[in-house]
Amino acid sequence: MIKVIVAVAMIASSAIPAAAQQVVTGQAAFADWNQQQPGVRRKITAADLPAPAPKEAVDNGPHLIPRPKDAWPIAPAGFKVTLYAGGDFTPTAASSSQDHKPAAVPVARSTFREPRLLRTAPNGDIFLSDSHGDKIFVLRGVGPDGKAKTISTFATGLNLPFGINFYPAGPNPKWVYVGNTDSVVRFPYKSGDLVATGPAKTVIAQLPGFAQLRGGGHWTRDIVFTPDGSKMLVSVGSASNIDNPDTSSKEFHRADVLEFTPEGKFLKVYASGIRNCVGEAINPTTGQLWCSTNERDNLGNHLVPDYVTSVKEDGFYGWPWYYIGSHSDPRLPAPCADGIAAKQQAAAISPDGGSCKRVDLSSKVIVPDVLVQPHMASLEMIFYTNPSGFSREYFGDAFAAEHGSWNRANRAGYEVIRIPMHNGKADGTYEDFLTGFVTKDGGVWGRPVGITIAQDGSMFVTDDGSRSVWHVTYIGNNTQESH
Repeated sequence: MIKVIVAVAMIASSAIPAAAQQVVTGQAAFADWNQQQPGVRRKITAADLPAPAPKEAVDNGPHLIPRPKDAWPIAPAGFKVTLYAGGDFTPTAASSSQDHKPAAVPVARSTFREPRLLRTAPNGDIFLSDSHGDKIFVLRGVGPDGKAKTISTFATGLNLPFGINFYPAGPNPKWVYVGNTDSVVRFPYKSGDLVATGPAKTVIAQLPGFAQLRGGGHWTRDIVFTPDGSKMLVSVGSASNIDNPDTSSKEFHRADVLEFTPEGKFLKVYASGIRNCVGEAINPTTGQLWCSTNERDNLGNHLVPDYVTSVKEDGFYGWPWYYIGSHSDPRLPAPCADGIAAKQQAAAISPDGGSCKRVDLSSKVIVPDVLVQPHMASLEMIFYTNPSGFSREYFGDAFAAEHGSWNRANRAGYEVIRIPMHNGKADGTYEDFLTGFVTKDGGVWGRPVGITIAQDGSMFVTDDGSRSVWHVTYIGNNTQESH
């Protein structure tokens, strides 16, 4: 094993091994950051949801602090965590939310401005979207100090890039697709390119674009291709918390997954009522699309759970009229019979939403597979399919990055979770996997966003709080290593 000369950290001896951990259920399953530790498994169900309590709504966004010297991400026993890239940013006042507005992403002398989604190229390079930096980076190799051997700027001049994918599938893709906030572009690519060899070519000229406000305004766009390569699925989050799409034109073709050809021809709304499918992934066992989703705010501390779920083609997931099945949002009337909830493929919003005939569509709403903590902001997700790397028990499981809450009295999130899978299907539970981004007194220094699996089976995680890329490797035998 290479001797690592930077500090690394392992889970403290108080961690609970996953195999021995029982599932926390019922009201006890609603947890905050100080109850999160690797190996703790929870299950929240639709039956556990409380009644709406809008008076509980708070603006409790984190005040980012510099990472303390003794703070480090915490993984289960048998894993090692090292700093792979970045980590050279000191938060300023602008880095935290103020006056009920989202935090800024200040320019600073740091490797990355806003490291977000990660995607592993077929040759093993790690592509990273630096969203507010308007760049795509490529990270390659691991040096003797545990850091990236190469960090190269692949492309610049983008517009809040987030989603990255390679097309066609296989060892030699020809294109790197990038999801800007208002378009999809692609760059010519051959395996091993560290810098784009040609300019961006527009694939989708116009997506519903940037919107950012507290409690809504989602600007990330992820991209995946169907297993046969014939379709491109692009996620577009809502422009608001609960604006009514029957009467608000700015919500048209938002809170949806949109289906295009790889050349950019719009085909249809693939699925709707998904408030913000930030992270998309194709389940390698079933071939089905999955989404890591941010649900709505201001209904109470424990409403509405975010979720990670399989997505049924032509499925309706409720937003904004319903949540987690047939639960009606009390702040909205029922949808219009001629509106986009009832007519998913409508070419425009209802022409007369103000006087529409109301219709109950609650029976159409699909209950997500896995409910996670309300407001914890579930972002990128992946499936673990490497035959080596982590121990066998992780094979086929999903992982998701949880950015952390703002609309909850006791904060939750700021971690990576594991979602146990059985023959490609979830059992509704999730498990804390990578924690430690919050200090013992509640100070937040890290906010996980992106997650990918390297060719050797190790995991990389971006954290846009400390502007870092973390490397999680399995060393086995429940050993601990500090240097």
